[in-house]
Amino acid sequence: MAQAPKSTLKFEGGCPDCGVREVALPPALPQVGDDFDWMTRDFDSFRRFMLEDLAARFPERTRWTPGDMEVVIIEVMAAVLDQISDMADRVAAEAYLETARNPNSVRRLLQMIGYDAALLADLKDDDSSLSNSKTKEEKLEALWRQNPTLMEEARKKGPRLIKTQKRMVTIEDYAQQLEEHPLVLCANASSHWSGSWTTLKAAVICWGEDNYLDEYSNKLTEPTEDLQKEVTEFHKERNITTPDWNSDTLPTIRTILRPYIEGYRMVAQEVILIDAVPVGIQMSISVFINVDYYQSEVKHAVEQALGTGPEGFFKPGRLAFGEDLHTSDIYEKLMSLNGIENVCLNRFKRFGNQYLDQSRTGTIKLDGLEVAVCDNNPQKPERGFYQLLLEGGRRG
Repeated sequence: MAQAPKSTLKFEGGCPDCGVREVALPPALPQVGDDFDWMTRDFDSFRRFMLEDLAARFPERTRWTPGDMEVVIIEVMAAVLDQISDMADRVAAEAYLETARNPNSVRRLLQMIGYDAALLADLKDDDSSLSNSKTKEEKLEALWRQNPTLMEEARKKGPRLIKTQKRMVTIEDYAQQLEEHPLVLCANASSHWSGSWTTLKAAVICWGEDNYLDEYSNKLTEPTEDLQKEVTEFHKERNITTPDWNSDTLPTIRTILRPYIEGYRMVAQEVILIDAVPVGIQMSISVFINVDYYQSEVKHAVEQALGTGPEGFFKPGRLAFGEDLHTSDIYEKLMSLNGIENVCLNRFKRFGNQYLDQSRTGTIKLDGLEVAVCDNNPQKPERGFYQLLLEGGRRG
C-alpha cells in the first residue's frame, strides 16, 4: 500500500517568518505484472495456476497434499471458475447463428435476416406434444427441442434466402421469378409503352390441361395434394397470401400468381398477366414399321412421343415462347423409337385453312408469345392434331 507523503516546515536564515515547507514523496509503487494466462478456461488450468501461485507465496512449505485445506479451497474455486467460463462461452456462442444452440436464439437470429421460422414451420394444432404451447414461438421451441434436425434445416435455409435475388426489377427478373412458382412452367416478360407510362406484360404457360390463367378451377377439379402443398409452402416461404383450397370454387392461377407479383414487383410498375398464344399444329405422318413389330405397339409409342405427357414432344413448357417448329425435330423424336424404319411428314402446318403446308420448307415460324401445341383432341382441333398412316409391321 502506498505511504502518505510527509511535509516538513523549515526556517532558514534569521527571519522567523520565512519558512519553507518541504514534502518528501514516498517511492513509486512497482508496476503490477500480469502473469495470468487469459486463455485459461478449464478446471485443470485454473487449479494448476493457483497451486503454482500458492507455492510461490509460501516457498518454505515443500509438501502439499490433496487433503490440505488450501488445496481443497483451490479446487472448489477452480470448479466454480470452470462453470463460469463455460457459461460465458455459451452466452457468447448464442450471439452467432452458426454456434447458437438455444432454439429461441436461432429463431431470433434467423428473423434478423428475414427468415420467419415460426411462420414457415409446420406447426400442427392437433399435435399433443405442442398443445401446452400458446404462441407460435413457444410451439416452434418445443418442436425444435423434440426434433433438433428441423432446427438445423432452418439454420441452413435462412442464409441461403438472403443470397438469392427474389425482387422483380428487370424484365429478365420477372420471367425468372415467375418460373420459380410451382404452377408456372414457362414465362416471358416484355415492356410496352402505354402512352403515359411503361406497362410490363408477363405471359406464362401454366400447369393444367389447357394452360389458361382463368380456367384453373374448371380444369383441375381435383388438384393433387402434393401440388397444393408445394404451392402453399412456396407462398409461406415468401410471406405471401396462401390460396384457400377448401373453398367451394378453386382459385384460378391468376388469383394465385397475383399476390406473388404484387409482393415482389417494383413500386409503381404496372404488371399485366396474360396467357400464351397457343398455335395448333396440324400434321399427317406416315410411319413405316419393321416386320417384327406390331402396329398397335408402335402406334402407342408414337402417341406417347408426340403427346403432352412427361416425355412427350408437346409437353407444356418444353417449347419456349416464339420457338420455331422444325420437321427435323419430329423426325428425330420418332426415329428414336423401336420398330420404326422410316417416317414421312405429308402435312406440316398451322391449324386453319388460311395457312400453307410447310412440309417442304420444314419450318413453322412462330413469333412473340406464340407457343406450338398439339393436344390431338378431336373435340378441340384448334389446339392441334395429327393423323397417323401406319405401313408394314404386324397386325394387332
